[in-house]
Amino acid sequence: MDVRYPIGKLQVPEKVTLDNIQEWLLEIESYTIRLRETVGSLSDMELSRTYREGSWTVRQLVHHIADSQLNMYQRLKLALTDENPTVPPFDEEKWAIQPDTKLPVESSIKMLEDINERIVSLGHSLSEEQLDRAFTHQINGIITVASKVAKLAWHEEHHLAHIKIALSK
Repeated sequence: MDVRYPIGKLQVPEKVTLDNIQEWLLEIESYTIRLRETVGSLSDMELSRTYREGSWTVRQLVHHIADSQLNMYQRLKLALTDENPTVPPFDEEKWAIQPDTKLPVESSIKMLEDINERIVSLGHSLSEEQLDRAFTHQINGIITVASKVAKLAWHEEHHLAHIKIALSK
Protein backbone atom coordinates (compact mmCIF):
# COMPACT_ATOMS: atom_id res chain seq x y z
CA MET A 1 0.00 0.00 0.00
CA ASP A 2 1.21 3.49 -0.86
CA VAL A 3 0.74 5.32 2.45
CA ARG A 4 0.24 8.59 0.53
CA TYR A 5 -2.92 7.09 -1.02
CA PRO A 6 -4.14 4.49 1.49
CA ILE A 7 -7.56 4.19 -0.20
CA GLY A 8 -6.15 4.67 -3.69
CA LYS A 9 -6.28 7.74 -5.89
CA LEU A 10 -9.59 9.38 -6.70
CA GLN A 11 -11.48 7.36 -9.32
CA VAL A 12 -14.45 9.11 -10.92
CA PRO A 13 -16.65 7.02 -13.23
CA GLU A 14 -16.70 8.20 -16.83
CA LYS A 15 -20.46 8.72 -16.56
CA VAL A 16 -21.49 9.77 -13.07
CA THR A 17 -25.12 9.05 -12.21
CA LEU A 18 -27.41 10.42 -9.56
CA ASP A 19 -27.05 7.02 -7.85
CA ASN A 20 -23.28 7.60 -7.61
CA ILE A 21 -23.98 11.03 -6.11
CA GLN A 22 -26.33 9.51 -3.51
CA GLU A 23 -23.66 6.96 -2.47
CA TRP A 24 -21.07 9.71 -2.04
CA LEU A 25 -23.53 11.85 -0.10
CA LEU A 26 -24.10 8.98 2.36
CA GLU A 27 -20.35 8.89 3.05
CA ILE A 28 -20.23 12.66 3.51
CA GLU A 29 -23.31 12.62 5.74
CA SER A 30 -21.80 10.10 8.18
CA TYR A 31 -18.25 11.40 8.05
CA THR A 32 -18.12 13.66 11.09
CA ILE A 33 -19.51 10.88 13.30
CA ARG A 34 -16.70 8.59 12.17
CA LEU A 35 -14.09 11.34 12.44
CA ARG A 36 -15.19 12.32 15.96
CA GLU A 37 -15.11 8.64 17.02
CA THR A 38 -11.52 8.45 15.77
CA VAL A 39 -10.06 11.72 17.10
CA GLY A 40 -12.52 13.08 19.67
CA SER A 41 -10.76 11.78 22.78
CA LEU A 42 -7.13 11.94 21.65
CA SER A 43 -4.40 13.50 23.77
CA ASP A 44 -2.16 16.28 22.47
CA MET A 45 0.58 13.69 21.99
CA GLU A 46 -1.70 11.50 19.87
CA LEU A 47 -2.83 14.53 17.86
CA SER A 48 0.84 15.22 17.15
CA ARG A 49 1.41 11.86 15.43
CA THR A 50 2.07 11.64 11.70
CA TYR A 51 1.28 8.89 9.20
CA ARG A 52 4.68 9.15 7.48
CA GLU A 53 7.92 11.09 7.79
CA GLY A 54 7.34 14.76 7.05
CA SER A 55 3.54 14.50 6.84
CA TRP A 56 1.00 16.64 8.62
CA THR A 57 0.03 15.75 12.17
CA VAL A 58 -3.37 14.30 13.01
CA ARG A 59 -4.36 17.75 14.31
CA GLN A 60 -3.28 19.43 11.06
CA LEU A 61 -5.11 16.78 9.03
CA VAL A 62 -8.39 17.39 10.86
CA HIS A 63 -8.12 21.15 10.32
CA HIS A 64 -7.09 20.59 6.68
CA ILE A 65 -10.14 18.42 6.03
CA ALA A 66 -12.40 21.26 7.21
CA ASP A 67 -10.46 23.89 5.23
CA SER A 68 -10.59 21.78 2.10
CA GLN A 69 -14.31 20.96 2.37
CA LEU A 70 -14.99 24.67 2.83
CA ASN A 71 -13.08 25.52 -0.35
CA MET A 72 -14.61 22.66 -2.35
CA TYR A 73 -18.14 23.55 -1.18
CA GLN A 74 -17.64 27.11 -2.37
CA ARG A 75 -16.43 25.84 -5.76
CA LEU A 76 -19.42 23.52 -6.01
CA LYS A 77 -21.82 26.41 -5.35
CA LEU A 78 -20.01 28.61 -7.87
CA ALA A 79 -20.30 25.90 -10.53
CA LEU A 80 -24.03 25.71 -9.88
CA THR A 81 -24.65 29.47 -9.86
CA ASP A 82 -22.14 30.96 -12.33
CA GLU A 83 -21.27 30.07 -15.89
CA ASN A 84 -17.95 28.20 -15.68
CA PRO A 85 -16.29 30.49 -13.14
CA THR A 86 -12.52 30.43 -12.71
CA VAL A 87 -11.38 29.62 -9.19
CA PRO A 88 -7.93 29.99 -7.67
CA PRO A 89 -6.10 27.19 -5.90
CA PHE A 90 -5.72 27.45 -2.15
CA ASP A 91 -2.26 26.94 -0.72
CA GLU A 92 -2.88 23.97 1.57
CA GLU A 93 0.59 24.18 3.11
CA LYS A 94 0.11 27.83 4.11
CA TRP A 95 -3.39 27.13 5.42
CA ALA A 96 -2.01 24.22 7.50
CA ILE A 97 0.29 26.49 9.51
CA GLN A 98 -2.10 29.35 10.27
CA PRO A 99 -2.78 30.05 13.97
CA ASP A 100 -6.30 28.61 13.85
CA THR A 101 -4.83 25.15 13.24
CA LYS A 102 -3.69 25.14 16.87
CA LEU A 103 -7.32 25.16 18.02
CA PRO A 104 -8.86 21.99 19.40
CA VAL A 105 -9.87 19.62 16.59
CA GLU A 106 -13.49 19.83 17.73
CA SER A 107 -13.70 23.32 16.19
CA SER A 108 -13.02 21.84 12.76
CA ILE A 109 -15.30 18.86 13.35
CA LYS A 110 -18.16 21.25 14.19
CA MET A 111 -17.37 23.28 11.08
CA LEU A 112 -17.36 20.08 9.00
CA GLU A 113 -20.74 19.04 10.41
CA ASP A 114 -22.28 22.23 9.09
CA ILE A 115 -20.45 22.28 5.75
CA ASN A 116 -21.23 18.62 5.12
CA GLU A 117 -24.88 19.21 5.99
CA ARG A 118 -24.96 21.94 3.33
CA ILE A 119 -23.13 19.74 0.80
CA VAL A 120 -25.56 16.85 1.38
CA SER A 121 -28.60 19.12 1.10
CA LEU A 122 -27.28 20.63 -2.11
CA GLY A 123 -26.28 17.24 -3.46
CA HIS A 124 -29.75 15.76 -2.94
CA SER A 125 -31.22 18.49 -5.13
CA LEU A 126 -28.88 17.96 -8.08
CA SER A 127 -30.34 17.10 -11.48
CA GLU A 128 -28.65 15.06 -14.21
CA GLU A 129 -28.02 18.28 -16.15
CA GLN A 130 -26.36 19.97 -13.16
CA LEU A 131 -23.81 17.16 -12.89
CA ASP A 132 -22.16 18.51 -16.05
CA ARG A 133 -21.94 22.11 -14.84
CA ALA A 134 -18.36 23.10 -14.16
CA PHE A 135 -15.82 25.57 -12.91
CA THR A 136 -12.29 26.11 -14.15
CA HIS A 137 -9.52 25.64 -11.62
CA GLN A 138 -6.55 27.87 -12.44
CA ILE A 139 -4.16 24.88 -12.27
CA ASN A 140 -6.28 21.74 -12.76
CA GLY A 141 -8.57 22.99 -15.54
CA ILE A 142 -12.26 22.21 -15.95
CA ILE A 143 -13.91 20.33 -13.06
CA THR A 144 -17.53 19.20 -13.19
CA VAL A 145 -20.03 19.19 -10.36
CA ALA A 146 -20.11 15.39 -10.60
CA SER A 147 -16.35 15.04 -10.14
CA LYS A 148 -16.36 17.62 -7.34
CA VAL A 149 -18.95 15.64 -5.35
CA ALA A 150 -16.83 12.52 -5.88
CA LYS A 151 -13.79 14.37 -4.57
CA LEU A 152 -15.67 15.75 -1.58
CA ALA A 153 -16.40 12.18 -0.45
CA TRP A 154 -13.04 10.69 -1.44
CA HIS A 155 -10.96 13.44 0.17
CA GLU A 156 -12.49 12.97 3.60
CA GLU A 157 -12.05 9.19 3.49
CA HIS A 158 -8.49 9.60 2.18
CA HIS A 159 -7.47 11.66 5.19
CA LEU A 160 -9.40 9.56 7.70
CA ALA A 161 -7.26 6.65 6.51
CA HIS A 162 -4.14 8.79 7.06
CA ILE A 163 -5.29 9.57 10.59
CA LYS A 164 -5.90 5.89 11.34
CA ILE A 165 -2.42 5.01 10.05
CA ALA A 166 -0.85 7.69 12.28
CA LEU A 167 -2.74 6.42 15.31
CA SER A 168 -1.75 2.80 14.65
CA LYS A 169 1.97 3.61 14.99
